[in-house]
Amino acid sequence: MPQVLEFKLPDLGEGLTEAEIVRWLVAVGDVVEIDQPVVEVETAKAMVEVPCPYGGVVTARFGEEGTELPVGAPLITVAVGAGTEPTDGAAPAPSGSGNVLVGYGTDHSRPARRRRVRPAAGGSRPVAAVAPAPVVAAPTTPAVAVGPVPVISPLVRKLARDNGLDLRALTGSGPEGLILRADVEAALRAPSSPVAPVAPVAPAPVPLAAVEGEVRIPLKGVRGAVAEKLSRSRREIPEATCWVDADATELMAARTAMNAAGGPKISVLALLARICTAALAKYPELNSTVDLAAKEIVRLPSVHLGFAAQTERGLVVPVVRDAQNRNPETLSEEFGRLTELARAGKLAPSDLTGGTFTLNNYGVFGVDGSTPIINHPEAAMLGVGRIIPKPWVYRGELAVRQVVQLSLTFDHRVCDGGTAGGFLRYVADCVESPAVLLRSL
Repeated sequence: MPQVLEFKLPDLGEGLTEAEIVRWLVAVGDVVEIDQPVVEVETAKAMVEVPCPYGGVVTARFGEEGTELPVGAPLITVAVGAGTEPTDGAAPAPSGSGNVLVGYGTDHSRPARRRRVRPAAGGSRPVAAVAPAPVVAAPTTPAVAVGPVPVISPLVRKLARDNGLDLRALTGSGPEGLILRADVEAALRAPSSPVAPVAPVAPAPVPLAAVEGEVRIPLKGVRGAVAEKLSRSRREIPEATCWVDADATELMAARTAMNAAGGPKISVLALLARICTAALAKYPELNSTVDLAAKEIVRLPSVHLGFAAQTERGLVVPVVRDAQNRNPETLSEEFGRLTELARAGKLAPSDLTGGTFTLNNYGVFGVDGSTPIINHPEAAMLGVGRIIPKPWVYRGELAVRQVVQLSLTFDHRVCDGGTAGGFLRYVADCVESPAVLLRSL
């Protein structure tokens, strides 16, 4: 008789503890192969296809699309028959399967969906559906006797676990014995009495503000991660901002000459990034972080340059590794590659972590200036406004020049205003006269 195995949401790494189901890639009754992706989830950092370590027939799915699951919560159950074994030849240890997650270091196409075995008459539900008859015999006992307990959501499972309630002792009042929140709450109110099915709790009255058009958007996923990081930055970092206007006419002319010479096109962002790495070599205080526990300032040896990218999923900050070793051409290529991945939602967590300094080009939104919030735990961020024609005194005469506003927000714990001002002035000098940069190359 086939063995029914439960596959739980694995630890996705990088400190992530939960993920939202975006799209199921298999249905109850589908035959899946070992390491075939079964669900697409969204974490606070990336979209991920999660592969299952078992080969067999999907007998149950847990969670609707849009449901947020904690790490360790059941995803699916699979009936493993003769000749179909888990990846390690035995039932998995509680710590997880150990297989590579698609999108976390790999980039291969999704395996084609296998043939689908029709479930028993009556259809199946997306949560804890019974396996099809040809593979698993119809149960004579409640579904909870084998495999995971059918619970409507991970929050209900957590409520029972936090209160020491054994879900197997309950009889669910939902469809096909599904355990609802009302069932758990009834059991907690009368733990010594037999638990009978109860009707779901009626929804709470809707606040008047909601009736009048109030919209509530959950702070989760990318938006939630950004909110937490920005809040932590403001709580922990005593930041200050200085800014300066710079004549970028010569920088734009230099870019035009570089691109006219042939080869890959060089972006303005790449030129500004190269200027930043040179400035950080002169002012390494700004390429650092503060270790509060040790009460130390940690100066970092490499510049891992983050850059703000707006996507449909929200603001993300991809990181260019070892930017100090790159020239404008390779910087442009890497910015382009990471931006495409960001817009497609395919950035791996390693592409979004480990930054030491951030470059924020908010000029693409048509604004001149800003006071950016530092990307915790970094020590500084350079903001760049739009480059537009403005009246400017050039060589003693009034002229129309390409002007940009530069702003530097810095952690006042790592340096004083003189260092921050020196950094920003050096950046502005390189923008106004790119030849200044040649002296440091």
